[in-house]
Amino acid sequence: MSLFSFLRRDGPPHVEPLATSDAGEAAAIHAAGFARGWDLMDMQAMIADRAIRADGLFVGTGRRLTGILLSRTVLDEAEILTVALAPSARGRGWSGLLLREHLAGLAAAGIRTVFLEVEEDNAPAIALYRRHGFTPIGRREAYYPRPGGRHAAALTMRRALD
Repeated sequence: MSLFSFLRRDGPPHVEPLATSDAGEAAAIHAAGFARGWDLMDMQAMIADRAIRADGLFVGTGRRLTGILLSRTVLDEAEILTVALAPSARGRGWSGLLLREHLAGLAAAGIRTVFLEVEEDNAPAIALYRRHGFTPIGRREAYYPRPGGRHAAALTMRRALD
């Protein structure tokens, strides 16, 4: 199916805040993208937390959730906690739309600086963050657990929103 026919059938993707009723789908998307996914209860608690901005990428008139981005805010700073897209939504450039809209919402809320950490060997995610103005500021050894007891380093990144 071409992208044109997909968009005509389902409508363009759009970003809107997640509701706690989205937690089940959000947890499934997170679990599909990470070795240690968050469960339904964790996701519900995060979406309901006033210090967390939780945005979803929805497609079509049926409000089909295809991506999530959550960040925790403290004063004028935020830390991106997770970005995840459903496997069927990857490779379409939609993560950029989700990140742009999320950052715009943070800026409108008075956030001036955004931090994140990403697995050092996650080249697609690092490229996404660099395209959106994030720069590396540090590295955390053995931060992410991997199967077999190994660990991967985390690259820490920062972006100013002003």
